[in-house]
Amino acid sequence: MLKLFLKHKPVKLRSHTGDRKYGVAARDVKELLQKGCKLLQLPLPGAHVCLYSDGTKVTEEFFKTLPDNTELVLLSKEQTWSGVVCDISWLLSTDRHGDDLIEAAKGLLCDEQSPKGRKILTDLLLNLEDRSELESREEDEEWFQGVDTRFKTKSAYMKFNCESRIRGYIKEVDDATKTIQKAKIRAEFVKTSKCLAEMLKTAKYNGCYFDRTEKEKDRLCTQEGWFTCQGPFDQDMCQSLHSINPYGSRESRIVFSTWNLDHRIEKKRTIIPSLLEALQNHKSADINLNYFYRLLFTRENLKLVHIVCHKKGAHNLSCDTKKIFRQASKADQGNQKAKGKKRRLM
Repeated sequence: MLKLFLKHKPVKLRSHTGDRKYGVAARDVKELLQKGCKLLQLPLPGAHVCLYSDGTKVTEEFFKTLPDNTELVLLSKEQTWSGVVCDISWLLSTDRHGDDLIEAAKGLLCDEQSPKGRKILTDLLLNLEDRSELESREEDEEWFQGVDTRFKTKSAYMKFNCESRIRGYIKEVDDATKTIQKAKIRAEFVKTSKCLAEMLKTAKYNGCYFDRTEKEKDRLCTQEGWFTCQGPFDQDMCQSLHSINPYGSRESRIVFSTWNLDHRIEKKRTIIPSLLEALQNHKSADINLNYFYRLLFTRENLKLVHIVCHKKGAHNLSCDTKKIFRQASKADQGNQKAKGKKRRLM
């Protein structure tokens, strides 16, 4: 009975080999597969669908979160899809050196032991297709559907999007105050939290990470707005070459919200508990705030990862015990030595 009340979600469906898209509406993945296989004449057993953009397999749970008219690829049991990499021949079809580039790309893909080769291919792909030239609300009304009217450009909204994520991290630090029983320790923790918040405010909440108009060293995307998955916390790069341009379309903007700014050294399991432990027998002034700031809010410890590359299990990485506390200045160290000599003389 519940199925009768589920809303049909419209999607754009295409096959593994063709570039023609078909509009299909379905309540769930099961119904989508039935309709799609009949439409594209594929065998139903083992059939599956994935995102055209990056090859992410669409599960029943994931299907519910997709925006209307998301572009999907229907695959038979034996077929696979890795996103734009699979469509490289189409992207290069107008280039007079297209055939050579395609063969080079295939070689890079086959060389699984060559991270450098994969990096070259990623850079190549990210610069082949750009649908993100429109920037303002007047130029691309569709992109701004559902976005507050105070945002007049895509860059302004994306910057706000990043700021909102990172503001959430300082809120989690503040929330930890409620777990502290001893008033003295709680007071020191509040001081520490306020100092971290001021540091973050001064840095404008690092919203520059998602803003394509920022300097290259400050942003996580290309000048055109392409983001590349940086891979799981325990790997140097994304083996699947996930990439997305949320500046390109409303659909991509919404899907990008599922990407994570993942803490390598975990925020809740490690960083905040380490900060609490450090304040058990020390004052806030003794804490190396710069170190904790970098771990909580900067790219030193944050990785932008596709939902598939986001490992939710324990990372088992610890804070560097040598960096938790401030290093005493030479003057302070001299005073400490002088006091020690004075006590021995007395």
